[in-house]
Amino acid sequence: MHYNDVYAVTPKGEQELRGSATTISPPEVELLVRLNGVLTLVQIQQGMSAAAVATFDKTLEMLVGKGLAAVVQPDPFAASLQFRFSPLALTESGAEADRCAESLKTAHYYVRIARKRGSPRVRAAGERLSAIIVDDEPQLAKFLSHYLTFEGFDVRVAGSRAEIVAEFRKKPIPDLVLLDVMLPDADGFDILLRIRSDPALKDVPVIMLTAKASREAVLKGLAGGADGYVTKPVEIDSLLQAMRTVVGLQ
Repeated sequence: MHYNDVYAVTPKGEQELRGSATTISPPEVELLVRLNGVLTLVQIQQGMSAAAVATFDKTLEMLVGKGLAAVVQPDPFAASLQFRFSPLALTESGAEADRCAESLKTAHYYVRIARKRGSPRVRAAGERLSAIIVDDEPQLAKFLSHYLTFEGFDVRVAGSRAEIVAEFRKKPIPDLVLLDVMLPDADGFDILLRIRSDPALKDVPVIMLTAKASREAVLKGLAGGADGYVTKPVEIDSLLQAMRTVVGLQ
């Protein structure tokens, strides 16, 4: 068993969870509902009680043996590396996280402009800027798309894990990513780290959209390489100011 592996519920497991009367034990049910095909085993353990962690290996083996859970084969974008926040990055981002959290409370946005980046993407004559909005709220995504289109962007939208993987595989490479922190089947911070690990995407400006402006959440984003934060509900002036700054527009 590798704790960086990702497991998901099988069709048989889905039937078990939807059934009116389950045939498995409470520890098995607790673990089965956590196997979402996104989090690694070690990430799942972090949200469980000490008692559940103590029997974790045995419980998982029983679920796999019964055909209720199975390991998920990684896709090229979503599992190219296993990620960790480095202690140095967390330490260096501490003071900035305090400033960012305070700015989010007062100005509703924060922009980090000190991060080193490579050369901007070379665009063909007349080619528009490109943006990806990662958000599972259709109305908000439509609202943001309208304003970014007006600012000169061709906009693509992704609201689920599968859509995220598909959009980031497409060309052109985006000039901007608006990334929701909380998604139904993915974690915004994890997506941020995957972007920063990809040679083709590592220098793309990323602005996090967050309804959770705690220092801890901000610290994770800054340590992971976010260029800016905008609070939800989104104030469009704040978003446009942050977007223009990180992309380098007038």
